[in-house]
Amino acid sequence: MVKIKYIFIGVPIVIIGILAVVIFFPSEEKRVKKQFNRLSEWVSKSPEENAFTLLQKMKNIGTLFDEQCELKAPSQSLSGNYTREEISTYAGSARSHFSQLDLKFYDLHIIFPEKEVAKITLTGRLTGKSTAGEQMDETRELECILKKIEKKWLFSTIEIVEVLKK
Repeated sequence: MVKIKYIFIGVPIVIIGILAVVIFFPSEEKRVKKQFNRLSEWVSKSPEENAFTLLQKMKNIGTLFDEQCELKAPSQSLSGNYTREEISTYAGSARSHFSQLDLKFYDLHIIFPEKEVAKITLTGRLTGKSTAGEQMDETRELECILKKIEKKWLFSTIEIVEVLKK
């Protein structure tokens, strides 16, 4: 009778322990996805955004990137290596040309080719309204490399994949 009592007590404790690990210690894949969610949130802009929020988002964007991040783009003028400070500055400058901006990521496919390196292929969609009233809607295929540095997943390479058009 005592053994059955311990089983009834022990099984729920084990289940609660497993659930706690799953909930409180997210997988590396979830941590990588969280960085994309943060980037989406901090790039996006609403018409009601005030100057303090603008400055905070600019600062936050830089924290998602490695000290040096490589951008590979079909346009050679955009390709290059950028510091996180440059990325924050360019993002802030670009955001200032829009009254509304929304960045969303879709179809994230994450692999871990080596320890503490994540390679992600995905679709990014940037929509918005310029301060001049023009609508923008751009969709791009991207390949990103994030590296785990000091327990944080940071963007180290972003490549805009050129998709062939019919």
